Amino acid sequence: MNVLNLIVEGSLVVQLVLLILIFFSVFSWAVIFFKRKTLKSAAFQSQKFLKVFRRSSDLSDVNKASKIYKTSPIAALFQAGYKELAHTTKSNQGVLTPDGLESINRTLARASNQEISKMESMMSFLATAGSVTPFIGLFGTVWGIMDAFLNIEVERSASLVTVAPGIAEALIATALGLFAAIPAVIAYNYFLHRIKGMITEIEDFSLEFLSIAERLYGS
Repeated sequence: MNVLNLIVEGSLVVQLVLLILIFFSVFSWAVIFFKRKTLKSAAFQSQKFLKVFRRSSDLSDVNKASKIYKTSPIAALFQAGYKELAHTTKSNQGVLTPDGLESINRTLARASNQEISKMESMMSFLATAGSVTPFIGLFGTVWGIMDAFLNIEVERSASLVTVAPGIAEALIATALGLFAAIPAVIAYNYFLHRIKGMITEIEDFSLEFLSIAERLYGS
């Protein structure tokens, strides 16, 4: 209750700083839980799809199965590549020409970029929260210390009762700034590592798909 009283009775500037830090903290945790759920689902479904893809010798069967794995970036990549493969081979009497192979490669590249953008969504907020909130907290700290010195001038006394509220405000702002920043930085680095791993899987799958397409339909 003492902390709450300090916040309620604190200066307007420090209260505003604390509100901003609370917003960053709450929204960061919401993003963390959301990204954890989506990346975990994407990785799990991608592994399931890859098992189906490598078990089957018929790409049309794989295409039907890929529609089950809605959150898998690799399944989405396969659908884009297979659609272009079907269009290219149909217009060339079932034969995949070098130009057709290049067209599939471009299609896979576009699909890869789209899936990577989805995985990287909201990562910029975590990066911003991790880098900005300590400085916002530091601003609140400086303002709280300034209040403490102003109280000394007003009260004409440097007693603990005079300076304690301002110093306490400063420490609360510092603590809240770190509380908002540390989880955001940890989560950003963790998710970035997972996304890089999934990007490698996407690139490997693109090469694998092109190789299979060339082997099955190449002239």
